[in-house]
Amino acid sequence: MSLRLGLPVAAAILVADQVTKWWMLDVALLPLVGRIPLLEAGPFGLDLTMVWNRGVTFGLLSGEGSWHHLALALMAALIAGFLLRWMARAENRLTALALGAVVGGAIGNVIDRIRFGAVVDFVDVHAWGWHWYVFNVADAAIVCGVIALVADALFRPKAGLKEVP
Repeated sequence: MSLRLGLPVAAAILVADQVTKWWMLDVALLPLVGRIPLLEAGPFGLDLTMVWNRGVTFGLLSGEGSWHHLALALMAALIAGFLLRWMARAENRLTALALGAVVGGAIGNVIDRIRFGAVVDFVDVHAWGWHWYVFNVADAAIVCGVIALVADALFRPKAGLKEVP
């Protein structure tokens, strides 16, 4: 039951991620343009900005070695495998759906690392001159999935707990 919920979410995230990356690279030609402003609303803004992320979240563990991108891809693939196993045993719908989002995003970024040696990031949100880290659909899905998992762990009522007199 859990896989029937989580796997379609993972597949949808993976497809959305890869289609948006294809569009940025091959249609919008973002690597040539560099930056496309989309929205300016007072101090807030949203741009498409081309970034090749050779690390993981927030550029951590970035490196230039010839095997570096493959090591990161392997690490992400192993984590995705662990999460798939967790998804198969998920106790509720929220956990299965959240794990689907994380797995879909992780696989999307693994594909980039294998194809390009880096992850394609392009969403640039900024306010008052401060820019958040540039991210993609996969990154957003991973963050939302992790937030849902943490919220579920913190706020789900625990069944079978007895009051201590």
